[in-house]
Amino acid sequence: MKDTIYIKDLRVKTIIGIFDWERKVKQEVSIDIEFPFDCKKAAKNDDINDSVDYKKICKAVIKLVEESSFQLQESLIEAIACLIKDDFGIESVKLRISKPGALRGAKDVGIMIER
Repeated sequence: MKDTIYIKDLRVKTIIGIFDWERKVKQEVSIDIEFPFDCKKAAKNDDINDSVDYKKICKAVIKLVEESSFQLQESLIEAIACLIKDDFGIESVKLRISKPGALRGAKDVGIMIER
């Protein structure tokens, strides 16, 4: 299967980080999500019921991230992967998360995983 559903640069504010100031101020994270999906049936029937409702996935990810307060991006990205796989029955997912501006001189810093 070569079809992929993707969500790029989903921006959400959350408490994330190890420093005292990071525990008090919400910071923006950027999230990319990709997962395989055979779109033939949905394309043929032109019916949302034959597809994956990625709006529901986005809303669930936003809720999780906004309500979380992880210290590490590693913990946050694992939680997102578990949510997508467990709650939406997605067999495999690729994720990227970053904190834009987290390192002086770098556009952003982040983590990419595949589960």
